[in-house]
Order: sequence, then C-alpha cells, then structure tokens
Amino acid sequence: MKILVALGGNVLLRCDQVLSADNQLANIKIAAQQLARLALHHQLVLTHGNGPQVGLLALEGAAYTAVPPYPLDVLGAQTQGMVGYLLEQELGNLLPPNRAIATMITRVEVDAKDVAFQHPHKPIGPGYAPDVAQILVDQHQWTMAADGAFLRRVVASPAPVKVLGLETIARLLDHGTLVIAGGGGGGIPVVRDADGTSLRGIDAVIDKDLCGVMLALGLQVDCLVIATDVDAIYLDWGQPGQRALRQTTPQELAHLTFPAGSMAPKVIAVSQFVQATGRSAFVGALSQIEAMLQGQAGTEVCRRPASISSKMA
Repeated sequence: MKILVALGGNVLLRCDQVLSADNQLANIKIAAQQLARLALHHQLVLTHGNGPQVGLLALEGAAYTAVPPYPLDVLGAQTQGMVGYLLEQELGNLLPPNRAIATMITRVEVDAKDVAFQHPHKPIGPGYAPDVAQILVDQHQWTMAADGAFLRRVVASPAPVKVLGLETIARLLDHGTLVIAGGGGGGIPVVRDADGTSLRGIDAVIDKDLCGVMLALGLQVDCLVIATDVDAIYLDWGQPGQRALRQTTPQELAHLTFPAGSMAPKVIAVSQFVQATGRSAFVGALSQIEAMLQGQAGTEVCRRPASISSKMA
C-alpha cells in the first residue's frame, strides 16, 4: 500500500519545549521508530510541518541586524533541509541498508493574489507569554494570535496551486524510494511573475496538510494519514465536554466548525482526499499510526455513512 504521512511541526518539536537541536532530534528519533515499522511493509511518502522550526530561524535572523531578515520562503527551504536530513538519517539507521531514502527540496506554486496575504492566520514559532509577545510585536511588527494559554506569531498561508517536481517524486517512489517531500510547511511558496513563466519566492507559509492532500492525489496514494499532537479530531476541543470523533464522513464534517490554522486545514485535507478517491484518511497521534490504519485509533474519515452520535468516544 502507498501511504502519505503528513507530520505536524509540533509532532517533531512540541510547543512547550525549548527550541533546541537536542529536543528536535529526540522527537525525530521517536517519530522515526513509528515510521520505520510502517515503511517495512508499505511504500511511504512523508511531508512535514515547520511551524516551530521556521519561527526559530526567523527569531535568529531578526536578532542579527547587520543584514535584513531572510524571507520566509528561504527559511522554509532551510527547514526542508534541516528536518529532511534528520528524518532521513534516523530512518536510515532503522531500515535495511538497501532501502533508498531521498529528501526533495520542493517548491509549491501559490497565487500572488490569494486573499490569505491580507489575513495572516498560520501559526509559526514558539508560544509566548502576552508580555513577551507584545515586545516582539513592537520590535518586528509581527501579527500574534492566541494558541491555548500562549500567543504565537501568525503569517499568511496561501492555498497551494501546484506541486512542482511531482513527476520526479513519482519516479522515486516507483523505484522503491522512501520520499520526504513538500516539507517546510507545505513546500517553498513561489509565485509566477506577470509574464507567466518566471517564478520567485514569496513571504508566506503554505499549510502542510493542504499541500499533503495535493501530493496524495497527485501521487495516487492509497491512504492519507495526518499525524498531529492530538489523538483524534475532537468536537468542543478544550471544553469540559470535548468528544473525540472515531469515524465520520466529509459530509458530516462540513457541518462542523474547527479552529482555523490548526484542526480546520486537517479536516479540509482529509475530506478532499476521501471525496476525490473514495478511500479512507486518518487524523491522530503518530504514536498510534499502526492502530489508526487498522481502525482502532484516531479519527477515520471515510465515504460510507457514519453516525456522529454513535462514533464518538
């Protein structure tokens, strides 16, 4: 079976952790153990978020004032290389020596006129206490939004239009390679100039889940898994009566509301996949990925009718 797994940036580095190389490597070692078991029996494509990682690079860049800060597309490319390298190395330590693994630096085209550029909402970087967040707003003119008890920087997140290099990824998969692609958020955002032929980077972060479903459909995978830092899609998240959805359909999800910038794009992505293919998609914790694929954990989104009232935990 050909499976695409989209790893959230917070799976690789939690919001409550110090943004250190040691913490990131420790989390990636744990992730690699789960993914390697899957890769022994299936074709695997990985994509990953970069919210904590790109936020850290932006902070480091802002602290060095001798040159202007590097734009987010360049920082996104750096996170593709950084996270891809760590995943590739740790997976290589666990898989048979003859298993090929490749990290693709992936550009993704977006529309320069996307309204998302007027309404930043995609969280990147760590969570800040309100007083610290205000200092950063004053210093860098960043936009902040609440994320639980903290505030996080939010940036524009335009919709992906086209994954560039999809044919190369497909060829690698056909030859048995485990491919890491579309990382660093949802790929490096690029736009076309007025002549329609030249491409240039743009300051934004594409949602990795929306890019992931585009990759999944383009590569004709059998299953899409969105691995996040919660174990399922929840109704009334954060409230005393929160309930986990265990099985649902795109039609039922369409009548529900989820937080923008966090669970909402995951719901959109799995719904698009199921509607386009008729195959199941899953949302849940990476540590439960094998149980998810057996329908024993996480949230399964499928085409067949399911009653929300009978499929909640």
